Amino acid sequence: MTDKDRKPSTGLAPRRAALRLLQAVLAEGQMLSDAMPGLDALVPADRARAQRLALTVLRNLGRADAVLSPHLAKPPPLKARNVLRLAVVEHFHDHVPVHAAVDTGVRLMRADRKTGRLAKLANAVLRRAVETGAGPWAEAGPERLPGWLRKPLVTAWGKPAVLSIEAAHEAGAPLDLTLKPAAETDALAKALGAARLATGSLRRAAGGQVSEWPGYAEGRWWIQDAAAAIPARCLGAVAGQAVLDLCAAPGGKTMQLAAAGARVTALDISGPRMERVAENLARTGLAAETVVADALDWAPADAPDAILLDAPCTATGTIRRHPDLPHVRKPRDIAALTDLQARLLDRAAGWLAPGGRLVYCTCSLLPAEGEDQIAAALARHPALEQRPLDPSALGLPAEAAAPGGALRLRPDFWAEQGGMDGFYIACLVQG
Repeated sequence: MTDKDRKPSTGLAPRRAALRLLQAVLAEGQMLSDAMPGLDALVPADRARAQRLALTVLRNLGRADAVLSPHLAKPPPLKARNVLRLAVVEHFHDHVPVHAAVDTGVRLMRADRKTGRLAKLANAVLRRAVETGAGPWAEAGPERLPGWLRKPLVTAWGKPAVLSIEAAHEAGAPLDLTLKPAAETDALAKALGAARLATGSLRRAAGGQVSEWPGYAEGRWWIQDAAAAIPARCLGAVAGQAVLDLCAAPGGKTMQLAAAGARVTALDISGPRMERVAENLARTGLAAETVVADALDWAPADAPDAILLDAPCTATGTIRRHPDLPHVRKPRDIAALTDLQARLLDRAAGWLAPGGRLVYCTCSLLPAEGEDQIAAALARHPALEQRPLDPSALGLPAEAAAPGGALRLRPDFWAEQGGMDGFYIACLVQG
C-alpha cells in the first residue's frame, strides 16, 4: 500500500506522534528534524499534522504552562505535562472546543502506560484550565528566550528589541523563494499566490506540497529565506569569476552564484548534504563543482576571486522556524562554534589574492558569532579591509546597518510582512 492509498487518521495517531516529538526535543535534546524519521510509519498528512502540533506547542510552552500551573499542586512528569500542554494549546491556539480538548487530553494520558494513572488528574486539571478563559494565555506573552541567549541580546539591542524578536519567533515564518534571473517574477508570483519582497524574493504562506507548486518541476525557483538570500548578493558582480562557496549545503547560495554566472566550487563536510546540493542543481539546471571535504584540511588549486563563508553557528537566527532550537542548544556550544568560525575565517582569508573579497555570514543572533568575529579577524589580518554594505541597495530596512558597514538582520524586521531570519553579514577585501 502506497502513501496515496492510505488515509490520514482522525483519531489520536498524529497527536501521539506529536508527543513523541516533544519528548525527543525536551527530554532527549534532539532537534525536531532528527526526530521526524521516527514517524515514517504515518501517512504524510499525519506526519505533517504531528510536526505542526509539536512546533505549535514549542512556540507556546510558556503560555501553556501559565494556564496550567495554577491548577497543579506540583508539575507532573514531563510526558504527562506535555499531554496537558498539547490539550491547552489545541484549545487556545487552534480553537478546539473545550469538551474535545479535554477528552483528547484524557485519552492521550490513558494511551501511555507511564501516564495512564494520571488520566483523572488530566480530566480535572484540563477542565479547570480551559474553562478559566483566555486571560492567563494572553497575559503570558510570547515564549521567552533562554537566559544564555536573552542576556547578550538585551545587552546588544535593548529589551524592547528582544521582546519584538520573541514576538516574531512566536509568529513563525512564511516560505520564501529565490527565483532564477530568467524567471518571469510577476507571473510566477501570481501563479504561486506569493508577494514580492523588496529584496526580490517571493513570499507565500507555508503549507501544501511544494513539489506541486508552479515552476518547481521546471527549476524556476528554490526555497530560501529572504535573509539567507542576501549574503551571495553582497559579493557583487560575479559573472565569469571563480567563487568558492564554503559550508555550502543545502545549496541556496550555490544556486544564486551559479545563476549569476559565477564558476562556483561548492564545498561542504557532509556527503549526504552535498547530495542535496547536487539534486537541487540538477532540478534548476545550474552547474557547480561540488566537493565533500573539511575546509580546514582542503585548499583550492588557485586563488578564488571571491569566497562566501556561511559559517557553522548556533543558528539562533532561525528560531522562528525552529522553536526546538533553544531547548537543544546549550551555552557550551558557543565556545566550540566561535573557535571553528575563527579558524575558517583565517583559512579563507589566506586563500584570497589581492583584491579578492570574502563575505562572512552566520544565521546567528549572537554578536560573538558576528560582530565580534569580524573585529577579531580584522585585528589578526591587517591586510583585510571591511567593505561597507548598503542596506537600501539590497532592499533591506535602514536599521539593518551594523558597525563597520556590516549587516545585522533580525527576526523582528519586516514584522508586518512575516519577519526574516536573523543574520550577520560582512564583506572583507584583501588589500
